[in-house]
This record gives sequence, structure tokens and C-alpha cells, in this order.
Amino acid sequence: MEKRKVEIVVISDVHLGTYGCRAKELLKYLKSIQPQTIILNGDIIDIWQFSKRYWPETHMKVLRKLMKFVVEGVPVYYLTGNHDELLRKFADMQLGSFYLQNKLVLELDGKKAWFFHGDIFDITMQHSKWLAKLGAIGYDSLILLNSMVNWCLELIGREKMSFSKKIKAKFKDAVKFINSFEQTAADLAINSGYHYVVCGHIHQPEKRMINTDDGEVLYLNSGDWIENLTALEYNDQAWSIFKYDAKQFAKEEEVEYGQLSDGEDLQSKLDVQTLLQKIKLEIA
Repeated sequence: MEKRKVEIVVISDVHLGTYGCRAKELLKYLKSIQPQTIILNGDIIDIWQFSKRYWPETHMKVLRKLMKFVVEGVPVYYLTGNHDELLRKFADMQLGSFYLQNKLVLELDGKKAWFFHGDIFDITMQHSKWLAKLGAIGYDSLILLNSMVNWCLELIGREKMSFSKKIKAKFKDAVKFINSFEQTAADLAINSGYHYVVCGHIHQPEKRMINTDDGEVLYLNSGDWIENLTALEYNDQAWSIFKYDAKQFAKEEEVEYGQLSDGEDLQSKLDVQTLLQKIKLEIA
């Protein structure tokens, strides 16, 4: 399979380690592209809900695939989010072409792009973290129930539905929060002189120009790999939203996910071990 060349790919809100994570689909996407730079914009590993009892092989293979990019010399920026906030104490750590940071600024064809997860705009995160964590558990449970219902709907030939999207559309406060989030991100980006502001967190893929009295900025959100299955791609001075389509990959030859050559596999494992050892030393 010929891989698509992508200058920059932005992925967020994967939530590895949860029942709602669509690791299999993400792995297919990662195997289909040849990126020059990868930006993981928060909530990649869900440390809030991490459990030794649930860590499927496909979730590990996503990490191995990302590490393979690092081994190949592709810059991989891991920007921390709220669900993986424990990693923030190790911010500004570099291991080869792997970078662990809280935020990132890049110059893209003469224009400045500001990348960060976006949980700093979430009032619940700032003042009632316990409530945010409770909501995360409820959301994961809702996704699990939703997947069971959709399985039944498929059996009887009915169209799938999204519980969370219906809930968001029904409650005005949810829509208001999303609009406020986007406007706040845009205002800060404009005041700081950025041309692009790229976030995650709210699981709402978006690409739109936001204008204010002080200027304009292109607001971008990479969505998630729970429901929307989306990523942002930058090519030829333009941004686009990639939306995973199962039909697009249906005719492709099935291969073992995350399989590496012996040499690559060994190097990948060594780099993972080195990273874990460094984290342990920091904790000590």
C-alpha cells in the first residue's frame, strides 16, 4: 500500500486504555500515512482511567507505531492534556526525535501556529477536577453503552446513532461551552500574533476563520478518536480535517498491526525502556 505524504498530522483525544478508544482504526490511519511531523495534542493515554485489567494489544500497537516514527527520525511532539496531566512534570523532555511538552509554537510557511490541548479553558477542570473525572467515567460508560446499541442497530439494518452528540445538541449549555471555548482560544491567539490556533479537548473537529475587532485567526480542532475519528493534516500551506472512513480501508490488504522488522522492533523496545527509565529517575 502506497502511503500518503503528510507534512504535519495532529491527533488528540485518543484515550488509550479506555473502552471507547478506537485504536484499531487509528492504527490503520497511522499505517496509511508518511508524516514529516506528528503532533499528539493531549489525552493520548488516559491516565485518569488507566487500569491494568484493560489494556488491549491494539492499544500497545498504537504506541509501538508511534515509537517506530521516532526511531525513523520523524519529530513526534507529545503535548500534555488533562487526562495525561501527570506527564506535565516531565515537560520539556527530549529523547531522540520525541518531545514531551505542554504547548508548541511552529512557523509554517511564514505563519505562526500555536498548539495546545485546551483544558486550561475548562472551568470544571480548574475548580472541580473531581467532577471532571466523574464526567469522564460517565462519558466512557456512555460510549460503551452506545457501542452495544449500535451493534444491535447494525444487526437489524438500522443506521448508527451517537448518544453524546444527541445530548450535546439538546443542551444549550453544551453548545454554549463549545462556542465559548473556540472564541477564547481565538482571542488569545490573535492577541499573541498567531495565525493558527490548534486545540483538542472538546472532541469537536473544526476548521474555521474567527474574526474579532483585533484581527483574525484560523481556529482548528483535531476532534477525537472515540466518536469522530478525525485528525488534522497540513499540506501545501493548507489545513484539512481527515475523517476516518471504514470503506476507504476496506479493500486494503490486512496486515499485522504494528509489526516491525526485527531490527526496528528491538530499537523501538529499547527506546521505550529508555524513556520509562528516565521517567522513573525523575520520580525518584
